[in-house]
Amino acid sequence: MKALLLYNIKAGKGKIAKRVDRLVEIFAESGIALRPKLIEFGCNPFDGDEDVELAVVCGGDGTINYVVNMMRDKGLDPVLGIIPAGTANDFAGAIGMPKDVYKAARKIATGSERRVDCGYVNGRHFINVLSFGVLTTTSQQTTDKEKRMVGKLAYIRVGLKDLFTMHRIHLHVKSDNEEFDTDALMFLAFIGETAGRFRLARKAKIDDGLLDVLILEHRNIFATCWNMLRYLFGGNPKAVRYIQTTTLEVAATSKERTDVDGQAGPDFPMDVKCSMGSIKVRC
Repeated sequence: MKALLLYNIKAGKGKIAKRVDRLVEIFAESGIALRPKLIEFGCNPFDGDEDVELAVVCGGDGTINYVVNMMRDKGLDPVLGIIPAGTANDFAGAIGMPKDVYKAARKIATGSERRVDCGYVNGRHFINVLSFGVLTTTSQQTTDKEKRMVGKLAYIRVGLKDLFTMHRIHLHVKSDNEEFDTDALMFLAFIGETAGRFRLARKAKIDDGLLDVLILEHRNIFATCWNMLRYLFGGNPKAVRYIQTTTLEVAATSKERTDVDGQAGPDFPMDVKCSMGSIKVRC
């Protein structure tokens, strides 16, 4: 089996590079010869390795997103192993990976294969969540230096600032079963079920072939905060609309920053799909 360890040197607050040798040893103990390869963003990590059968990705959701898009650009379909080394690691959590990198490596080395869903929006794949609106673009607004230094606290700082600049976004939305207009403050379309490890898509399964869509409708800042807290603690405020669908069309009357897996997302209008079982993972 030809196997690669694709790692982001900035992941895990810069610690992951020191763990590469031990990770290689863990796979060797199970008879898998894993060759380390540093991810250089802007280059395709599969160049020269198009015959790879197992790609073990060491990084966060943004790193996994990059690897998935690069492999799809080449028409490749290797099995993926995910070692969580980012800040939130939502995709790793969705497929049941341990948070400890060495335990995750052992699980991949001895695990079995399964197929999970992948999202697709305007020509780009995503593995966990597409979002826009209040609190949804904090990852791309947070510097790598801040992430390395203080982790999730960096997101909280940016998020608090975002709360006080929130505004309504007029949307036209079409799903499998309904079409409507709404004024929204927050929009999330999930393949997984968490964002920042907060479980928001309560009905979601990583292999059900469905997008789980949450729309927080416009209210004043106090009502918005209350509705968000109610939902986080298990309530069902009317201001939160929950949709399950295989396809989604979203148009906005204003230009908004969007986000896919913590990276800058596409412009409107957006054509979103769930591709059922299109990614092979080993876990």
